[in-house]
Amino acid sequence: MKAILLKQAIVVRSDLGMGKGKIAAQAAHASLSAAEASRSKRDEWYSTWKEEGQAKVVLKVGSEADLREIFQKARKAGLPASLIEDRGLTQVEPGTATCVGIGPAPDSAIDGITGNLKLL
Repeated sequence: MKAILLKQAIVVRSDLGMGKGKIAAQAAHASLSAAEASRSKRDEWYSTWKEEGQAKVVLKVGSEADLREIFQKARKAGLPASLIEDRGLTQVEPGTATCVGIGPAPDSAIDGITGNLKLL
């Protein structure tokens, strides 16, 4: 029996001009929030992903509309996903959607949504 490969995708907006530290913080928020969603929704995916090294890929989109579209596609596909909206204390306005975390989930399901995106 072939094992299911699991990963997490973090999708970051590249149009906001966030600094490297800000991007790292927002991506961490997305990763943790999506992992928590996966753990409560599909604990077997979460547990296997944790045991296998927590594979991740960080991708980029060029607009808020693109980011929200990715989030909606992930939700529609039944994947654990989290949309991060910043508190606005440093580099962006309050409520700015900065990134989306998807999974952990089967990599084929994530690729079906994010496969056309480029690495950040």
